[in-house]
Amino acid sequence: MISQMDSENVVGFFRGRSILITGSTGFLGKVLAEKILRVQPDVKKLYLLVRANDVESATRRVQNEVTGKEIFQILKEKHGQGFESFIGEKVCPLAGDIIYENLGLDYAKLTELSKEIDIIVNGAATTNFYERYDVAFDSNVMGAKNICEFAKRCTKLKMLLHVSTAYVAGEQEGLILEKPFLMGQALREGTHLDITSEQNLIKETRREMKTKCCSEKTEKRTMKELGLKRARHFGWPNTYVFTKAMGEMLLGHHRGDLPVVIVRPSIITSLFKEPLPGWMEGTRTIDSVIIGYAKQALSFFLVDLNLIMDVIPGDMVVNAMMVAMAAHSEERAQSIYHVTSSLRNPAPYAVLSDAGHRYFFANPPRTGKYGEPARLPRMRFFSTVASFRAHMVVKYKLPLEVSLWMGFVLLRIIFNLRADNSKRPFSMVKVNLSSQIVLTDQYLEILRVVNIALCGMFSRRYDELSRKYRFVMHLVELYAPYTLFKGCFDDINTERLSIAMKQQEGGYYFDFDPKSIDWEEYFYRVHIPGVVKYLCD
Repeated sequence: MISQMDSENVVGFFRGRSILITGSTGFLGKVLAEKILRVQPDVKKLYLLVRANDVESATRRVQNEVTGKEIFQILKEKHGQGFESFIGEKVCPLAGDIIYENLGLDYAKLTELSKEIDIIVNGAATTNFYERYDVAFDSNVMGAKNICEFAKRCTKLKMLLHVSTAYVAGEQEGLILEKPFLMGQALREGTHLDITSEQNLIKETRREMKTKCCSEKTEKRTMKELGLKRARHFGWPNTYVFTKAMGEMLLGHHRGDLPVVIVRPSIITSLFKEPLPGWMEGTRTIDSVIIGYAKQALSFFLVDLNLIMDVIPGDMVVNAMMVAMAAHSEERAQSIYHVTSSLRNPAPYAVLSDAGHRYFFANPPRTGKYGEPARLPRMRFFSTVASFRAHMVVKYKLPLEVSLWMGFVLLRIIFNLRADNSKRPFSMVKVNLSSQIVLTDQYLEILRVVNIALCGMFSRRYDELSRKYRFVMHLVELYAPYTLFKGCFDDINTERLSIAMKQQEGGYYFDFDPKSIDWEEYFYRVHIPGVVKYLCD
C-alpha cells in the first residue's frame, strides 16, 4: 500500500541524497538531472556516469551534452553568474561504463561510491532497434546485471530504479499487465531463453569472424543480423526490446532483497509542461514520420489510423520516476510501472495525422532559393501490409520497370543487339504486379548496371528512386511493429501511484496522469512545433 504523498514529500526525499545516474547524456537522463537540481538544490551530489577515457573527458561531455543544453536555461537564469559554481558543487562526472564489471571504475572510486550512494537510476542503454547483438547485449543485458551487482555493494542504498520500455511486451495483443519477466521466459510459445547460451553464441560468432579475418563491415552486418534473428526466434520484433527484456530478467534474478523499481515508458515524446514545453532530443518513432513529411520526403506510410498510439511526454516519465523513488524507498521488493497512455487516455493515430495536417497547413515548410511556402498534401496511410505493398509497386516498381525498358531499348540501339534473347547481355524483365515488393531491390540493382552501361544517363532517376524507396522501407521495417501494435498497457500500479500523489497549488509539478493531456492540442501546439524546432535541421 502506497502512503499519501505530496510534492513536498517528493522534493524532501532528495534532500541530502547522493544519486548515481547512468545515461545522463540521453534525453530522459538530462530531464531527470535538471529537475532534481531545480526542485531540490539541497541534493548532496549527482554522480553522472558517462563513457569517457578520464575524468577530464567525462567533465567535458557533461558540460557539452548535459548542463550546457537549452533545457538547463531556467536553472541558469535562477543562479545567474553562480550557475557554473552550483553545477560544480552538485554534479560529479564519472568516467566509466555499465558494460564493465564495477562500472569501469577503479577500486578507490568504487569503494568511495559504495559508501556514498543513496539512489541509483540506471537509464543507460542502446535504443537502436537493430543494434549489433554484441553491443546491445553488453549494454542492455550485462549492463543491468553490473548495475545490480554494484548496488549490492552500496551500504546506504535506498533505491535502484531501472528504466526499461513497455515494448518488452513485444507484439502481444490485448491488455498487457505490469508483470515481471521470469528467467528463461520467451514470448514465442515452445521456446526457452537461456541468457548464458546467448552470451556464448555471441562469443562464438565473434571468434569465428576473427578466425576468418572478416572485415569490419562484414562483422557489423553479421552481428546485426544475428541480433534480429535471435530476437524474432524468441518472439520479439527487434534487438532493442529483446535485450531490454533480458536485462529485466537478470535484474529480477540477481537483485536479492534490493529495493528495485522498473519503469516501463511507452513511446516517449517531447516535454509537456516543464521546464521547456516541446523540447526533445533524438528522433523517435512518430517523429521520423513527421520529419519525413515536413521535408517532403514522405507522403505515405504504413499505419492504421484507428489503432491507438501509446505515447507519453518525457517530463511525465521523469515525474513518475521521482515519485516512485520516494514512494518505494527502502522497500525490499520489486515494483513495476507502465508509464503509458493507451488505457487511461487513448489517442488514435488519426489524432496525430489531423494535428500534423493542420499544423503544416498553417505553418508550411519553406523551400527553394527564396523560401517559398510549400503546400503539403494530406499524407496517405495504409492500414495493412498488403495495401502498402500494392502502393509501393505502383509508386516505385512500375517507374523502375519503365526506366529499365528504356535502358534496354537504348542499349539495343547503341550496340545493335540481336533479337535472339539468348545472346542479349541483359535479359528483359517481365512486369508482374503480383510479385513481392522485395523484388524492388533487384530492380534497383539492375537499373544501376544499366545506368553504368549508358554512362550515367539514368543517374538522377536511379538516385531518386533508390533514395526514396530505401527511406520508406527503412522506416516501415523499423516502425511497423509499433504502427500496427494492437496491445494496450495496463497501468494500475501507475494509477495507484498517481492517486497517492496529491497535487498542491503552488507546489512543484509532479503530474504524470495522461488524462490531463488534450492530445490534439499537445500535438498541434507543443510536440510538432518541437519536432520542427529541435529535430528538423
